[in-house]
Amino acid sequence: QVQLVESGGGLVQAGGSLRLSCVASRIIFAIYDVGWYRQAPGKQREFVALISSGGISNYADSVKGRFTVSRDNAKNTVYLQMNSLKSEDTAVYYCHISVHWGQGTQVTVSS
Repeated sequence: QVQLVESGGGLVQAGGSLRLSCVASRIIFAIYDVGWYRQAPGKQREFVALISSGGISNYADSVKGRFTVSRDNAKNTVYLQMNSLKSEDTAVYYCHISVHWGQGTQVTVSS
């Protein structure tokens, strides 16, 4: 069974940085696009960033210029570098491959 495990979340002050990781197992990782999504309390899950199998990335307007998505196919891992964090970035962050979701990692930004 495919497994996605996110890590790297935590509590950070506004303006700070975090790097999230998502490690995939039991999947041919390199051939898939990988997405990051987030869900804040009381809100719907929303798209954050995506990196294609070829390494092309795109971002939600709300995070452009602050977040960077990257991947290391040798490690079956995708990263989300988050800089200049804002309180509105507070959410549970999930990675997504095909029909599979991780369990999420909590990011809390204090103002």
